[in-house]
Amino acid sequence: MKPQTNQPSPENIMKIGTGFWASKILLTAVSFQLFSKLSEKKTMKAKDVKETLGLKCTDRNVYDFLDTLTVFGFLTREGILETAIYSNAIDADTFLDINKPSYIGGILEMMNNRLYGFWGNLGEGLLTGLPQNEAKRSEDFFGLIYEDPEKLKEFTNAMSGIQMGNFMTFAQKFEFQKYNTLVDIGGSAGLLSLMVAKYNPHMHCTSFDLPPVEPIANATIQQFGLSDRVKAASGDFFTMPIPNAEVVVMGNILHDWDEENKISLMKKAYDALPANGAFVAIEGIIDDERKQNVFGMMMSLNMLIETGTGFDYTFADFNRWANIVGFRTTSLLPLAGPSSAAIAYK
Repeated sequence: MKPQTNQPSPENIMKIGTGFWASKILLTAVSFQLFSKLSEKKTMKAKDVKETLGLKCTDRNVYDFLDTLTVFGFLTREGILETAIYSNAIDADTFLDINKPSYIGGILEMMNNRLYGFWGNLGEGLLTGLPQNEAKRSEDFFGLIYEDPEKLKEFTNAMSGIQMGNFMTFAQKFEFQKYNTLVDIGGSAGLLSLMVAKYNPHMHCTSFDLPPVEPIANATIQQFGLSDRVKAASGDFFTMPIPNAEVVVMGNILHDWDEENKISLMKKAYDALPANGAFVAIEGIIDDERKQNVFGMMMSLNMLIETGTGFDYTFADFNRWANIVGFRTTSLLPLAGPSSAAIAYK
């Protein structure tokens, strides 16, 4: 955010007010797989991009699109207009090329296909307190996602994409030398378990999610060649006990629910742990003063859009719930970007 000065300026107002322009430019580039195609070709002229993507707009529109992405830092450019040659900047080449294992575009694809439209109803969500997604047609949002194979695949890729950097950091920074087993609750495609196993050869991990997700997780596990130490298991963490392990992880799970259900899930994790075991929640933990982690606060509003009653939380909130459940102590481990691992020890 722009620092406050004594002189008024409309700059920040216009920057935030037109933020959906910038968002849609990036989301459109991802939906076109522009960065993947550029990674394959290494460099492209605007006319080549136009032809490859099948664009029917004017050349000037293409220049505006590519040059804006350049100013944003996603592309690099040599020359100008007709002579310009474009290539991926390092971040886009690493994280937005669909052919690389580091691809995080799944969450951006879901934002473009689902959330962009739903967020247009944020005002209605605030006025009514009701979700603004598919649940407007059915009360069971997660049921709708899990019964549609295409929606489930998109959702799984999105959850993997938004957390991949956190999973890699967590796998390398957490004190796994004290433990041997881990279960990831709501593990989706199994990437957290895979990252932990990759960086910690002694660890045995289980990715636990609803039955429709198990084939997706198994395919990912086979892709990484870690089936000897990473398994997928099926079940409903609300209706059955959480599998026992020395470390129980929930990534982007607690924030889906209201406070009562958050505490209930933490109690289930507590029951699954041995003495000195660790429960870990990986999310955009909001700073206690609520002045810095704007991503966490926006994600919390996204939970209004998605669930109506879910919300993101501060470490102080987490400590209070951990105390209610009976955990012995807590700590906070910063991860990638605005996310952290809130840890409670039994």
